[in-house]
Amino acid sequence: MKMDRMLSIIMLLLDKKRVSAQELADKFEVSSRTIYRDIDTINMAGIPIHSTSGVGGGFEIMENYKVDQKVFSSADLSAIMLGLSSLSGMMQGNELTNALAKVKSFIPADQAKDIEVKSNQLSIDLSPWIGNKNIQPYLEIIKAAMQDNKLLSFEYSDTHGNKTTRTAEPYQLVLKNSHWYWQGYCLIRKDFRLFKVVRMTNLRMQEESFTARDYQKPQLDFDDILETIQITIKLRIHNAVMDQVLDYCAYENFTPDGADHYIVDFPFIENEYCYNILFSFGKHCECLEPSHIRAEMKRRVQNIAALYEN
Repeated sequence: MKMDRMLSIIMLLLDKKRVSAQELADKFEVSSRTIYRDIDTINMAGIPIHSTSGVGGGFEIMENYKVDQKVFSSADLSAIMLGLSSLSGMMQGNELTNALAKVKSFIPADQAKDIEVKSNQLSIDLSPWIGNKNIQPYLEIIKAAMQDNKLLSFEYSDTHGNKTTRTAEPYQLVLKNSHWYWQGYCLIRKDFRLFKVVRMTNLRMQEESFTARDYQKPQLDFDDILETIQITIKLRIHNAVMDQVLDYCAYENFTPDGADHYIVDFPFIENEYCYNILFSFGKHCECLEPSHIRAEMKRRVQNIAALYEN
């Protein structure tokens, strides 16, 4: 995994005077081009690495920036351990486990207790209670394909259930709102696409490699768009579903209505996703206004009831 590899590169450069690109490529079983990209990323992160060409050349951290293990504060190490621990619970494999072990090697004995306490103050568990059994093995396949620049083939179902066969170049895994996606260049659509992992079947990593192309990260912040399409509706809910509703709006949106109910100003977009959210609250939620949303809820309820009449 890229994060693990770059952390290991930094540690090697801290321990050694100079390391060649080929030596790093052989150690991490990647191409020299990948190593050069990692070095560029580390430089942009603020750790200046100097390269020397020719016989005996390689990479080294600039002498006036040379640091030792004390460069990491207890807060720094706690944050790194927390991030690696939360990911290792969701994405299996030796890379994250090894990275976590390496970070622990930075911990001075006199700070070990303090760092352990700090790293245990917050627990992040990204694994679902229940879910699609294919997600975790698919994540491993996607991760391996990104590591080796291998094409992925799969069948993909859109929101209308239409299934197509795709081949794509994988570039980035994305965890958004508890759902996994990956950004790739689709050879069928001739453009970048954001694929949702649960909509994929028959995922396979191909033997064929690809040359990485320049790409932009997918847009994941839709605040500006939401301002133009999002409306506020009024719900009356029972306190039995209060925790569920709080996943979508703040407590400031709640007004008590008797002993057991609340009136809630609820953010809403008129699409299937948001209607399904309202139905997830079941009989404990009533849409009061606007009238056309209330009427649409009634129509959908009647359609559901009609399924069971016979």
